[in-house]
Amino acid sequence: MTATTDGAGTPGAGPAREPAGTPGVLPGVQEATERAVRHLLDRQDQAGWWKGDLETNVTMDAEDLLLRQFLGIRDEATTHAAALFVRGEQREDGTWATFHGGPPELSATIEAYVALRLAGDPPDAPHMARASAWVRAHGGIAAARVFTRIWLALFGWWKWEHLPELPPELVFLPPWVPLNIYDFGCWARQTIVPLTVVSALRPVRPAPFALDELHTDARNPNPAKPLAPLTSWDGAFQRMDKALHVYRRFAPRRLRKAAMDTAARWIIERQENDGCWGGIQPPAVYSVIALHLLGYDLGHPVMRAGLESLDRFAVWREDGPPGPDGQGRAPTRMIEACQSPVWDTCLAAIALADAGLPADHPALLKAADWMLGEEITRSGDWAVRRPGLAPGGWAFEFHNDNYPDIDDTAEVVLALRRIAHPDPAKVEAAIARGVSWNLGMQSKNGAWGAFDADNTSPFPNRLPFCDFGEVIDPPSADVTAHVVEMLAVEGMTDDARTRRGITWLLAEQEPSGAWFGRWGTNYVYGTGSVVPALTAAGFPTGHPAIRRAVAWLESVQNEDGGWGEDQRSYKDPAWAGKGASTPSQTAWALMALLSAGEREGEAVERGIAHLVRTQREDGSWDEPYFTGTGFPWDFSINYHLYRQVFPLTALGRYLYGEPFGPEGRYTAGAAHVTTPGPVREATTALAEEA
Repeated sequence: MTATTDGAGTPGAGPAREPAGTPGVLPGVQEATERAVRHLLDRQDQAGWWKGDLETNVTMDAEDLLLRQFLGIRDEATTHAAALFVRGEQREDGTWATFHGGPPELSATIEAYVALRLAGDPPDAPHMARASAWVRAHGGIAAARVFTRIWLALFGWWKWEHLPELPPELVFLPPWVPLNIYDFGCWARQTIVPLTVVSALRPVRPAPFALDELHTDARNPNPAKPLAPLTSWDGAFQRMDKALHVYRRFAPRRLRKAAMDTAARWIIERQENDGCWGGIQPPAVYSVIALHLLGYDLGHPVMRAGLESLDRFAVWREDGPPGPDGQGRAPTRMIEACQSPVWDTCLAAIALADAGLPADHPALLKAADWMLGEEITRSGDWAVRRPGLAPGGWAFEFHNDNYPDIDDTAEVVLALRRIAHPDPAKVEAAIARGVSWNLGMQSKNGAWGAFDADNTSPFPNRLPFCDFGEVIDPPSADVTAHVVEMLAVEGMTDDARTRRGITWLLAEQEPSGAWFGRWGTNYVYGTGSVVPALTAAGFPTGHPAIRRAVAWLESVQNEDGGWGEDQRSYKDPAWAGKGASTPSQTAWALMALLSAGEREGEAVERGIAHLVRTQREDGSWDEPYFTGTGFPWDFSINYHLYRQVFPLTALGRYLYGEPFGPEGRYTAGAAHVTTPGPVREATTALAEEA
């Protein structure tokens, strides 16, 4: 594919060369690919990165308003714009869901309702009355998750003594003691540490209104519940929580103050350069509250930077109702839980390269320079479990140096391998560090988690406090597959560590032939990740594991030729592989089938035709459904760039074949070749030094 420049001076995609060795291209595929390339190029930032909106659910928006109310900084413009967004997400039955087309969710409905009360919506308004009636019918506030009740406790709408106890002395537990903070996944760890301070101080701000309408019985808002049997895990932890409530009354004051001071230092030491914590919104919110309670005023540099970082999570859109004169639209405000520029950029670079963009195209070179500048070369919390490991790798966000992740690092390496950078030595050195770090983060079972090694303690998820989603970071098939694919491309297929990862993947295949998807929805994502990794590692397409995966994908293809899987598959196996067709999930299935040698098969042809048929005129695709995963079932994500990068990757591989040939040489798209030999040698040397 040759590069051109459109009238606006934007690099575009001109007529492609004839795809080599791929006869029988379906009608319209070449044109659809070129449109998608142009669309993606037009979305690149001048600095070299891509970032799509990261959409979750309205609890982010509600909690942002509640934070501002708590701090006394809520303003009318922000409240009005947020309320427009929250109202726009309400369903006809008065409820809110946590993903598009999903069932009503109690905690999300309660938090959205409170946000609209803050915005001035009266409780007897029809949309509010429908919401409160549904909440009462489903158990009221007492049945909501712990986090929702914490937010309500901040204003006296719930009693602190009716919440699980979370003592700040937790920060003193050494890493070898069960339930120390490093037993929690990094996202939970960053949230729990500041919440120990909030839980210890139990602040209450004056409530601007009552919420009696959200209780099943306002006179008895927290009816007693029987404890689980003592012989069960739940029963044991419930009784431990009762003991912690007793301890609270007798906790030595000096010890408690020392614990809160230690927690404050821990929080401040982990604040990123942009003021955020971990690049994600929830820890930032609770860190700001905790530090404020400990005496940090809003003008303090730490607090000021933290609040400014929270403002950067806001996405302002001109998609509200028309103005009074019928001209223009009111701005709405959506809060992102985090931002995904590194992830989006490496995936976009892979898509463009596999779709035939020359390896030295300016857009790819800018992307490579930006990714190289994002490499993390200092230690972080991961070193608690891997103290001798040299740093190297990439995070998900703009700023998150304390928590690089294994998945991003693998995909960035795969992206850099596709780009003909003018300073190859710089690229090789960065790749060597990333590969070495990823190898060092392998868990004992041979697989890889996302942020930490061996983060598999069974205890954190048992705590009564932890009812908000996954709080540990065990290895997953999708992350392990991406690492295996990277190692194969780096010429390390025969390395014992790669083989252990492959062995783990084979053992994790479901009886159906699919693989579970931890960070994408769900079995389609897991299978779409593992099959290309196995073939990259040299598995023949006739291998029984690959044939079972192909058969499963073919069995769940929709009538329209696409693939889709609903978030409900995380709770109900009957939903596995079932759901409305989406561009990203169709692409994941196609990437697996193409790597399995099914290019001429009917399933691939129907899938490719579906992508061509559903593409918009501007080269984009629409995808309202949530295909990303934060916590399986509990926290779903719609990555707005997934609908662009993955279909383009699938179309490109259909046109040009699999990206990497023998010995990891890049063969798709433009005729750019890199050899992994020096990287393997450098990686081995780095591992020996560590």
